[in-house]
Amino acid sequence: MSVAILGAEALSIPTGITGTDEHDNITITMKAIAEVKKIKEQNSLSDDHGLRVGVKGGGCSGMSYTLGFDGKPREDDRILEAEGVRIFIDAKSMFYLMGMTLDFSDGLMGRGFTFNNPNATKTCGCGSSFGV
Repeated sequence: MSVAILGAEALSIPTGITGTDEHDNITITMKAIAEVKKIKEQNSLSDDHGLRVGVKGGGCSGMSYTLGFDGKPREDDRILEAEGVRIFIDAKSMFYLMGMTLDFSDGLMGRGFTFNNPNATKTCGCGSSFGV
């Protein structure tokens, strides 16, 4: 399982799940990686801390994304790594997140992490919830 570099813009990380292919990889942009590292440094989080990416029921479109830091992975987590950033995704969330791209936007229309999820059949206007 190796991380593929997609130009200078993003990294494609295999999920490690049997039967998946490169279309199921989780992609994280270099902007998102830089922002995660910056937040970890500002909050004095150790290298053991990982970015928890997940989904939960709720939101205007049915499901919403979750994003935060955990000191250690949970028992059912997939642990992905890219550029020194550990990403924890629980088994249930992985089903909804395969093929997703995590980006960071710092533009005139707002600042924050964004999800581009090919599994979403509908999304809300703010981009923080989706339906499948």
